[in-house]
Amino acid sequence: MFAVVFVNAIVGISTATTNETTSLENVEIREYEGQDLSSINDFRENSIKGPQHIDVEDYRLTVTGLVKNEAEYTYDDVISNYQSFNKVVTLHCVEGWSVTILWEGILVEDLLEEAEADPKTTVVIFYAYDGYSTSLPLDYIIDNNIMIAYKMNNVTLPPERGFPFQLVAESKWGYKWIKWITELKLSDNEDYRGYWESRGYPNDADLSDDGYIPEFQSWIILPLILIATLAVIIYRKRFTRKWRQSRFMRARNPERTIDKMRARPCRNTSWCFWSP
Repeated sequence: MFAVVFVNAIVGISTATTNETTSLENVEIREYEGQDLSSINDFRENSIKGPQHIDVEDYRLTVTGLVKNEAEYTYDDVISNYQSFNKVVTLHCVEGWSVTILWEGILVEDLLEEAEADPKTTVVIFYAYDGYSTSLPLDYIIDNNIMIAYKMNNVTLPPERGFPFQLVAESKWGYKWIKWITELKLSDNEDYRGYWESRGYPNDADLSDDGYIPEFQSWIILPLILIATLAVIIYRKRFTRKWRQSRFMRARNPERTIDKMRARPCRNTSWCFWSP
């Protein structure tokens, strides 16, 4: 009897151990519903201060500005309390590269609902952990179901890709796809300009079919003119110095100059130095 009980106890322990759930890391997918996806590694690093590493325990996402109730959320609040959506969207960078990714996240509209936006609100300003900022019209955000993503290709955003959250600004150039989002500020200031917009990039950032490149940054023009002018002055001084030295040598040693011309092979078929 003791042996039977002992065996059953061992079997019970073994069964309990076998039934334990082990969490496995998500694996990046490269195809979704018949559509090929880019790799997470296909992105190019172009942030203003390099990848940001945020402690999820200390992280807070705030909704401020023209709202009835300012709100603050932890990372878990966002991913656990709101309906998630996924969508394949292509990010186009003004540097000339693009990536097509399956994004998973929540709608910005849902996040703003609890805060109750003031009717005067026309713009949402996004702020990032590294000091970056950008803005988008509230109507655009609502009409296009714009979301903030916490996963890409079935993988949690890595730090270099914007963890905890990146904006998926569909149909906009990449500089609107702000990463490491920390604050959403509702505003009526339609003249607000974010990091790149304040440096000459168009505020609407709309993609176009003709390969549009953002307008040339005006603050670069004057330095370029000065550099070009300086280069011309230096070149003229060097050329003038060599020309004067050449004239001086010919005037000082005319016979030596003629000897050099005679020794030089004739390369022009229409004339050459002739001597009887």
